[in-house]
Amino acid sequence: MSESVYKVIELVGTSETSWEKAVEAAVSKASKSLRDLRIAEVSQLDVQIKNGAVEAYRAKVKVSFKYED
Repeated sequence: MSESVYKVIELVGTSETSWEKAVEAAVSKASKSLRDLRIAEVSQLDVQIKNGAVEAYRAKVKVSFKYED
């Protein structure tokens, strides 16, 4: 079995409706420019507030993909 190396990057996805949609936005965007995505780990959830109400959901997501030379 050959050895593999993976790179991890951190992204922030946003959504007006939910944290799940914020995560989906981050992964979807990453998949357009990165190949062989493996794992997405949600590291932080927060919300943006405007006039006392939630305006947007935000998710910090660590995404890993296979590192190739």
